[in-house]
Amino acid sequence: MNRSVTEDSPTLTHFDAAGEAHMVDVGAKASTQRLAVATGRIVMKPATLALIMSGTAKKGDVLGIARIAAIQGAKRTSELIPLCHPVAITKISIDLAIDEASSSVRCTATVACTGQTGVEMEALTAVQVGLLTVYDMCKAVDRGMTITDVGLIEKRGGKSGTWQTG
Repeated sequence: MNRSVTEDSPTLTHFDAAGEAHMVDVGAKASTQRLAVATGRIVMKPATLALIMSGTAKKGDVLGIARIAAIQGAKRTSELIPLCHPVAITKISIDLAIDEASSSVRCTATVACTGQTGVEMEALTAVQVGLLTVYDMCKAVDRGMTITDVGLIEKRGGKSGTWQTG
């Protein structure tokens, strides 16, 4: 499989010269402080959001359990994404914010480490797992919930430095 690119385009780092998938060697990279922030939201019926806000959902504290699930998701990212390195995470912060106007819950994950590779995947996984947990806990009353707008909004550290969404 040929994955050649022009000088102006970036290369896909998870493929070797023969086009085979491989785990990137980060051994020669300097350890630096790294941080990633990702966000996403789950949109639902207003009645479902009211149930979450009241704390009377049948399965319990929806946002509290989603926060713990998001943290667990970040910690287990390398088990879920085949070519991710296990990372010694030093901080995980999960914010779950209710937006009544859009009948949604926004999850924002901030993940940090000091290491040779970044934590973007850990932040993105945390967001997805947190939002999936909200879905799981509320699906009995609203199967039409939609997870949307998931993406990286900031990363810091490493050779490429700081990146933020526009």
